[in-house]
Order: sequence, then structure tokens, then C-alpha cells
Amino acid sequence: MRVQTDFDVIVVGAGFAGLIAASTAAARGLRVAVLEAKARPGAHIRTTGILVKEAAEELDVPLHLTRKIRRVRLYAPNLKHVDIAAPGYYFLATDTSRLLDWLASRAEHVGAKVFTGARFEGARIRDGRVEMAPSGLTGRFVIGADGARSNVARAFGLGTNRRFLTGLEVEFPLLENGGDEMLHCFFDSRLAPGYLGWAVPGVGISQIGLAVRDGRKVELATFLKKIGPVLGLNPGAEMERRGGKIPCGGLVYPFASRHALLVSDAAGLVSPLTGGGIHCALRYGRRAALAVCDYLCDGGAHPGATLTRQYPKFAMKKLLRALMNVQPPNALLNLAIGHPGFLMLARSIFFHSRRSEWESDSETANLRKTASGIL
Repeated sequence: MRVQTDFDVIVVGAGFAGLIAASTAAARGLRVAVLEAKARPGAHIRTTGILVKEAAEELDVPLHLTRKIRRVRLYAPNLKHVDIAAPGYYFLATDTSRLLDWLASRAEHVGAKVFTGARFEGARIRDGRVEMAPSGLTGRFVIGADGARSNVARAFGLGTNRRFLTGLEVEFPLLENGGDEMLHCFFDSRLAPGYLGWAVPGVGISQIGLAVRDGRKVELATFLKKIGPVLGLNPGAEMERRGGKIPCGGLVYPFASRHALLVSDAAGLVSPLTGGGIHCALRYGRRAALAVCDYLCDGGAHPGATLTRQYPKFAMKKLLRALMNVQPPNALLNLAIGHPGFLMLARSIFFHSRRSEWESDSETANLRKTASGIL
């Protein structure tokens, strides 16, 4: 049987954004190919895979692939802690590997062709169509969803990420002291400059990680030794380890050309403050596909013009990212935990969509002024 090689849309990367884009475009009748370098989309995961409530509301994830987390416990460097929550809010820890495989099967169900073990190394334009190397597939438009160091961005002369966090995470058997519905976050300017450490009670496992500002060493062993007694951690029970670069510089420019558009990490669509990108991947992966459909099928505006009006600029989160990079001394962080101003800031970060339930407009304005004044 002849293998199809000509498509309307070619998506590079079978992550959250790429698979949502593929499903959306295929469901609207476009011929869609997905190129994924790994043997399967869920192999060699590099993300913790937490879905904020807004992301969970956009994607009907099978229940058995998730675990609900209702509270966040914040630890000072001296390990004193405070718990925060918001009425009706939750996060979902996920079995990310199986979730991505499920998304791939869903994309194939609506007609997309997922090519695994298929690397993207370059492209050329011939007679108005894009020819992909080395696969030889051709298409009318390319969506680059291939990660923080995007090959699509380089091939099409698009913007690239310049600022990163460096993260490292390990999996352990589910911790007895991990808290059934609690995300643990550890502040320490020495061990986690520019970010924090975390422990997540996941789906059948616990995920413990640390991220630091680019250029700093991830001292994960020291971090695990410090928090081990708090969580009842057995360092010898480590199961799996992963790491990678997390973009934190905001949207790249340009993110689109005549024949290509970047989404997700490739476009810098990751919160500069928290490093969270799955919600943006789902939301703007879908919107990117809709814009491409309008362009190819109905003579609509170029997707780059459409997404320029929709992609977030992250202005406030860039400001707060600069604040985190200041690296306040640990003695100050020890004092800050439990302070009303610190808790207001923490709630705005972790439960931003529910801000109106507990924070007035004047308090939001004061929060902006406070952050600006610190800087």
C-alpha cells in the first residue's frame, strides 16, 4: 500500500501542543502529519506533568491517569512551612507518559498520521510547499512544537529561546509522608537560586525535583538529603531520573514565517515565573491549529498575524521572574513565610484564576507596585 507523503499541515513534535494541534486540524478535515523523533510520544518524558485546573478544564483526561492535588505547602529554607489553598481549585498530577500516548491515539483516531522515530533536520520550499528532511514529507504549512531548542525555529529563521531554568527530577515510590493532596514547594536561595524545589504525589509515584537559574549547578543530592527527613524519603529507592532546560524568557520573536509557526516551548510560551507550560501548550496549540485551518481552508489571515493578537506577552510574570532572580537571602525567606504579603503573592501565583475570590482590584494594583518597588 502506498504511504501518504503529502499533507496540508506537518506538526513537528508530539508533545501536548503538537498533539492537540494535530487533533484539532485533523478533526476539521486537514491532512495532518506529526513527526516525533522518539519511539513513542510518551517515551523519555522531561516534564513533571502537572495540569493546573484551567488546563484540566480544557482537556478531558482519563481519570486513571491523574491524581488530584488540592493544597500547596510552602517551605522556608529552615523547613518551617505554611499551607495555602483556594476554594474549588486543584491541580492534577498525571501519568504523563501514558497521557501523551493517549493524546497521540486520539489524534490518530480523528485522522492525523503520527510518524515516530522521525527526526526533523531541515526543510526547503519547492513550488510553494515545504519539503521536510530527511523524511521527504511535504506540506503546505508547518507547526513547530519541538521543544525549547527548536529545530523548526532554526530551519525557518525564527526566534529562539535565550533564557532558561535548568531542572532535574527523580521518581521515587509513593512517599508515606508525601501528603495525599499536597504539592510541596521548597524555597532556598542557595540550593534553588531563581526557582525552587518540589515534591509531587503523582500517579503511583512521587516526583521530586529542583530547578535553578541557568548557569548554576543543580545540587539535587544535597536537596534530597535536606528534605528527606521531612518527607520520609529513602534515597536508595530512586527509580528514574530526568532533566532539561525550561524557557523563562517569554515569547520569542519572530514566532512565525510564511510557511511555519511556533507553539509551546518552541515559541517561549512558558510562564517566565513558574516554568509552567502545559496550559499554554493546550490552549495555544489548539488556537494555532484553528488559525492554520482558517488560513488554508477559508483564506483567513496568516496564522502569525492571528496569533500575534492571542499569544500572551507575560509582562507581569517577567517582572516577577526578575524578582526571583534577585535571590533574597535565606534569612529573609525564613521571615517571609507566613507573612500576609508573601501569602498574597503566593496565592496569586499558584491560584491566579481564582484571584477575584479573595483579592480586590486595589490589592492587585498594590501587588504590582510592591514587586516594582522591590526591583
